[in-house]
Amino acid sequence: MKLVYSILSNKTITVPVIAWFIAQFLKVVNVVVVERKLDFTRFIGSGGMPSSHSSFIVSLATVVGKIKGIDSAEFGISVAVAAIVMYDAAGVRRAAGKQAKVLNKLIFSQKEEDRKNFDENLKELIGHSPFEVFVGAMLGMLLGFCFA
Repeated sequence: MKLVYSILSNKTITVPVIAWFIAQFLKVVNVVVVERKLDFTRFIGSGGMPSSHSSFIVSLATVVGKIKGIDSAEFGISVAVAAIVMYDAAGVRRAAGKQAKVLNKLIFSQKEEDRKNFDENLKELIGHSPFEVFVGAMLGMLLGFCFA
């Protein structure tokens, strides 16, 4: 029981999880507002507005900065990891999503017998626009300041 209490009282764990949860919830709300449809798969999916990866990692860096100080090695490490995660979300993963879109068009423009080995589309929504990453980071920073 002490272990569970220790984990649940650790702000470097709980605040990022809350930030992730809120960002994923906002993705569902965003789809309802923009596309006028209820899509609960957005709650567990990657990509979309806001970036939950950015929200998670920036909230962690913010909490670490508040607890350990912005001159600490731990804060420096968390900022470096946050930069890598956000770069990956807006760069590599976004490019992979664009490539998946092109490959899906290519594969499914073929005759049915030529695409027998492809039983499903490649996942296209896996990355983020820089704006989605920015909004996720701002959400994470806000939550980190509020809850830490």
